[in-house]
Amino acid sequence: MDKFARRKYILGAIFVVIVLIFIIRLFTLQVLDSSYKQYATQNVLRRVINYPARGLIYDRNGKLLVYNKAAYDLLVTPREMAPFDTTQFCEILKIEKAELIDGLNKAKKYSRYKPSVVIKQLSPEGYAVLQEKLFKFPGFFVQSRTLREYPQKIAAHMLGYVGEVDRSAIQKDKYYSQGDYIGVTGLERAYEKELRGRKGVNFFLVDVHNRLKGAYLEGLSDTVAVLGQNLVSTIDSELQRYAEQLMQNKRGAVVAIEPKTGEILSFYSGPSYDPNLLVGRERSANYQILLRDTLKPLTNRAISAAYSPGSTFKTLNALIALQEGVISEYTAVTCNGTASSPIRCTHFHESPIALKGAIRESCNPYFWNTFRATIQKYRKAEDGYNAWRSHVLSFGLGEPLGKEFLGQSSGNIPASSYYDRYFGKNRWNALTVRSLSIGQGEIILTPLQMANLAATIANRGYYIEPHLIRSVSEKEGETHRLAFQRKNTTVAPEHFESVIEGMQQVVDQTNTRYTAHVEGIEICGKTGTIQNPHGSDHSAFIAFAPKDNPQIAIAVFVEFGVWGARHAAPIASLLIEKYLNDSIGSPSRKLLEQRMFDSNLLNPNQPK
Repeated sequence: MDKFARRKYILGAIFVVIVLIFIIRLFTLQVLDSSYKQYATQNVLRRVINYPARGLIYDRNGKLLVYNKAAYDLLVTPREMAPFDTTQFCEILKIEKAELIDGLNKAKKYSRYKPSVVIKQLSPEGYAVLQEKLFKFPGFFVQSRTLREYPQKIAAHMLGYVGEVDRSAIQKDKYYSQGDYIGVTGLERAYEKELRGRKGVNFFLVDVHNRLKGAYLEGLSDTVAVLGQNLVSTIDSELQRYAEQLMQNKRGAVVAIEPKTGEILSFYSGPSYDPNLLVGRERSANYQILLRDTLKPLTNRAISAAYSPGSTFKTLNALIALQEGVISEYTAVTCNGTASSPIRCTHFHESPIALKGAIRESCNPYFWNTFRATIQKYRKAEDGYNAWRSHVLSFGLGEPLGKEFLGQSSGNIPASSYYDRYFGKNRWNALTVRSLSIGQGEIILTPLQMANLAATIANRGYYIEPHLIRSVSEKEGETHRLAFQRKNTTVAPEHFESVIEGMQQVVDQTNTRYTAHVEGIEICGKTGTIQNPHGSDHSAFIAFAPKDNPQIAIAVFVEFGVWGARHAAPIASLLIEKYLNDSIGSPSRKLLEQRMFDSNLLNPNQPK
């Protein structure tokens, strides 16, 4: 009996211990641990994301380029819905029934237990009407958002636009979730992390009618949204607006740079569009219209268009020849006989002609013979070409310029291996690639690269990485000024003066004088007329001013612009005059300005 009695006491003790463990555990869960209390209250809690306003963007003079306006998204948690009058609901929202049904189907497919957006970007007026009657529609609630607004309606390609995140963006960055917005192009994309801020979360108690009853736990579980950082751009909005006026009804691009800093003063791709078209409830429809437009207004020609630089490139070929020592500024070339073959001169001028005059007159034989001398300086054509190409690359050509210009083309300065594949190893020479001597053939540059070339010549041999943002605000009252790298070319500074003298003569002593000369401003420039098999030739012009202590360097490219002095040169000179003098001075210049305003290269029946 004693043996069985001991077992009874042992089993009783074990039972007591187990009961005590359960009691302690239940006490911990129900009294000490509040997490289960939170789970029990989920059916009366609403989790609302507090989206921060994106950072503002200003021009270099403090004028606002981008700000935010209020908007509201309508969300639904499908399992909390009750039957409701869809016709009445659509009348309140002023939407089509099909849009509501489509939104509800997507929400149910996404999750019956998680809220998702049904109708996006309601206006403040629409939200005010809805809010009064929302209690009639269980499961629905409204969440505040902000939309971008562009008060000046300029610089669409530079600023970019914001759109809804896709699945790949959500997978790459856990910050985003379905329905969030992200910078898609331009500065909105390049500075997304600075502009977006940080989301917060608010928890609210709601009653059985889905009406807010106050903050949960007096807001102790809430997190505060952090506003996005503001950007100060390098753009001069007045110069930008003027560039857009001059380029109206034209295809092409304008890029203007402050040479000593690399700050971009104007950045235009045409045709352009009002950036407000890609905001709000009409964004998708407007985007499709722009996408189908045969003029391709969504294309950023300033950084992605593939253009031959034409005769503007002759300035660089001259600098390379001077650095290689195959010419001096006094070396003269005749336009007659074998020197003019196979590339003939297209202008009437004195012959023989030296460097400054060759730049002024854009003498093809001069630059062909100069290019040939550079290649033939070396024992093998491939070695001569590689030396020439190395100089070209040092000017920032053939590679992307800056981290801000997402989606930009590298242009094309072909490697010698390209010609090896095309013609065969050791089966090509300077004559084979002679088109490069006059900026044609396989050479491709973007307008941004052409403007940077002008800035590099203005600086006598170096450039600062071109950029669009000057500073970022870190917190209230504090800004962080961005630093950008200086890059030196392989051409010594002393070789630039004779080329610059020739560029000044282009503006002051040729027919270009009638479209590019500005009294009181020493402008140095070079025209380019680019062959176009599909219609009128393209018009190009690079320039900087003043000659000493340059304040602006510019590249203008106008498709179907006939020749360099016809459209690109006057547009560039008017922009230079506007920037340096704040106005267009003489009556003849005002007439030129009006001619550019009226010129329509998109309509063959309009004046060119």
